[in-house]
Amino acid sequence: TLAATAIATAALLAPGAGAQSTATASKACSIKGHERDYGKNMYLTSLAVRHTSCRTGRKVVKGYTKCRYKHGGLNGRCHSRIKRYKCGESKRTLNPHIQYSVSVSCRHGSHKVKFSYTQQV
Repeated sequence: TLAATAIATAALLAPGAGAQSTATASKACSIKGHERDYGKNMYLTSLAVRHTSCRTGRKVVKGYTKCRYKHGGLNGRCHSRIKRYKCGESKRTLNPHIQYSVSVSCRHGSHKVKFSYTQQV
């Protein structure tokens, strides 16, 4: 185990090791205590950003949610740009007539906002 630890440590300290992944990695934004602040009967489960701030990410989530509600209510979908971000949903995981869960990915150039939520219908 000592040898394995030494090898792992050497790999971490090697020049350039992990430098690229750190520079381009997504940053998870804290939503603790605010999971229910983004929409009616909606529970935000994750929020991550890349090349932008968590504050911008939260604004995109709020704008996207408002757009969804405007275009179909709790079960609505948004096809408009939100703060210049173009967003797309993954396939919804359904529990018919109760709730669905979905991941959303929004992009404006190299700026990205990704979030997931559960919506009660």
